[in-house]
Amino acid sequence: MRVAALVLAAGRGERLGASVPKAFLPLAGRPLVVRAIEALAARPEVERIVPVLPAADLVRFAALARDFAGADKLAEPVAGGAERQDSMRAGLAALPEGIDLVAVHDAARPLVRPDDVGRVIAAAARTGAALLAVPVRDTLKRVRDGRVADTLPRAECWAAQTPQVFRLALLREALAKAEAEGFLGTDDAQLVERLGAPVEVVEGDPANLKITWPEDVALAEAIWSSRAQGAWPSGSSRAQSAWPSGSSSRAQGARPSGSSGEQR
Repeated sequence: MRVAALVLAAGRGERLGASVPKAFLPLAGRPLVVRAIEALAARPEVERIVPVLPAADLVRFAALARDFAGADKLAEPVAGGAERQDSMRAGLAALPEGIDLVAVHDAARPLVRPDDVGRVIAAAARTGAALLAVPVRDTLKRVRDGRVADTLPRAECWAAQTPQVFRLALLREALAKAEAEGFLGTDDAQLVERLGAPVEVVEGDPANLKITWPEDVALAEAIWSSRAQGAWPSGSSRAQSAWPSGSSSRAQGARPSGSSGEQR
């Protein structure tokens, strides 16, 4: 199967309060978007990578030195939209002919391991749709008007990550249905779920955090440095036990994230 990837980098990064767009924040000296591209490009099955950025940042991206791993797999970057689904639609339109599977990844998740990328691609090749996710460790409460409405079974709750990988025709069908019904999902797999299609869960690594808040940047730098020194455990179960105390809830996205499909 032929595999391509979208790297969604059209979020504004408002919660970070940085002086540059989030995708261009440095991690160990390279922009987040480049780190995300490098992780995907490390997989030999990924043949093409389409970066999706705000229109105002296309020139900034074009100015980046092409001396990073995977630069030879890059397609021309495309302009994203106001909502995640708009950006995904723009990225899909830029894919070359003959692609079977598409991996959709957030530029704000620069710490994904290439091995995990390979596992989720293999799962999607078997089943048609798959995502990386990690079991939650906290008890989750459904809250309405400031009061607990329900307690969710923790054993059934997983925190979704990216990349999420789909057969291209299936994802296009899911996007068309969502657009026709005016539905905005919180992630890409939710759109496919609404078709009634099964989505396989592949256990990922809690260190594959989504950089959203200022403290996430420092945590990502610490993880990157520890990996470079061989001190950060590999594999999902050991990574969970080694996660720095006090960081898990925000790193796994427990803080409010705004409207459902909006890119921030």
